Amino acid sequence: MDSNPKTTVLRIIESMSDDASLEDIMYELFFRQRINLGLEELRQGLTVSQDDVKPSLPQWLQSVGH
Repeated sequence: MDSNPKTTVLRIIESMSDDASLEDIMYELFFRQRINLGLEELRQGLTVSQDDVKPSLPQWLQSVGH
């Protein structure tokens, strides 16, 4: 993402269709921000491997009612 947030936001909005709603724009900005956050966490090694998560998955699913 561009180092200037305003430039980035303008570029994203300009790439969207002219009939995009405010909700569409907000969702796109949120989505991209979350993706960038995840990529940064990945670069910093702040992720958990699938193998590490597997053992606790059944207990987590039970706690959320699945």
